[in-house]
Amino acid sequence: MTDTPTPTPPTGRGALHRREARLAWGLLLPTVISVSLVVILPLLAIFWISFKPVGLADLRPTAPVVRESLRGSGEDLRIEYRLRNSSQDKEIRGVTLTDTLPDTVVVGEGLPEFCTLSGRALRCDYGDISGGFNERFALPITLAPGADEDAVEDVVEGSLPRITGEGDSILTNAEFTLENFARIFDADEFWGVLGVTMFYTVFGTLGALLFGLFAALLLNKSFRGQGILRGLYLFPYVAPVIAVAFTWVTLFDPFSGSANALLIQMGVTNEAINFFGQRPLALIMVTVFEIWRYFPLSFLFILARMQSIDTDMYEAADMDGASPFQKFWYLSLPMLVGILSVLFLLRFIWTFNKFDDIFLLTGGNAGTRTLTVNVYEQAFAVSNIGAGAAVAVVIFGCLLLFSVLFFRFISREEGL
Repeated sequence: MTDTPTPTPPTGRGALHRREARLAWGLLLPTVISVSLVVILPLLAIFWISFKPVGLADLRPTAPVVRESLRGSGEDLRIEYRLRNSSQDKEIRGVTLTDTLPDTVVVGEGLPEFCTLSGRALRCDYGDISGGFNERFALPITLAPGADEDAVEDVVEGSLPRITGEGDSILTNAEFTLENFARIFDADEFWGVLGVTMFYTVFGTLGALLFGLFAALLLNKSFRGQGILRGLYLFPYVAPVIAVAFTWVTLFDPFSGSANALLIQMGVTNEAINFFGQRPLALIMVTVFEIWRYFPLSFLFILARMQSIDTDMYEAADMDGASPFQKFWYLSLPMLVGILSVLFLLRFIWTFNKFDDIFLLTGGNAGTRTLTVNVYEQAFAVSNIGAGAAVAVVIFGCLLLFSVLFFRFISREEGL
């Protein structure tokens, strides 16, 4: 009994398949590079910085800084060098200063021990300087015959000495710490900020979906001026955020706002209400602003989906005597579940990441401080870049967990 060889596909077909695969990867390569540069690399950088004790001042690499100037006058003339370490706690190794002196000066006695002068070339060897180093030394000089003091000053201060030295960069060294995360989770305010973020995100997302659904049901009819009204519904979404935020702050201002004046005249309240300055009203107001500003996006997608539903089902339901609510609940809603799920996912992620709306309305005050506002305050207000990056990592983890749960349970039930 002999074994029959397994047939192999034709060589030409295999070569064509390989060429097509190479072509596909070649066409996909620019997209992969773009995504890596725009998304992946910044994300990796945030993770890296979150484990570093980095302050705002540490973004600049540790380096020696030198300044040269001409001091004194007449016989008490000197060239002064001021050398300092840009870091307050990092050492710089092998620091040397070299400079070329102008021909119009003569160096007198009193050269520092760590400096040597060869012709016009000055070299000073500082060795290793510690963090916070800040010292100066002076070279006594006299002017050469016929030299002008102002001209010498321009030459001295116009030429920069060459300074060398090596120091560790806190951004690139192998020093890692969990201090940033410990500081975040140990703070009592973190869990309050997380609760505010969840309230703002959940109610802002659900409110935008419900109002968008309600608006789509209202405008899913043919009537005169339908197009104009649909365009007006999109105004909150397309208007510049800084303009509408300023309008809301002015409208609800406790001293000159129209809303307070109207409420007082109607007898609803006896005194002005600080809508954006007191708890918990400020959080409710920024959530209402979120709903008002972003419900048009939900309205647009839901309306487009509703207009694609076959009208024969509604005609059959009318013949069976179904009420408007029954037609919505048993016919429209099952058709809209898919688009509502996608909108919920997108709006949840976008609202969770929202920063500009809250910052423009309240600045994160009066109980409206969310995680994104906390990132800004940690990184720039407190100048702790590492803690800000750690909060950003927490935001990423929350959204990743939400996305996994969404696709694990909700999207499976809806067939997405």
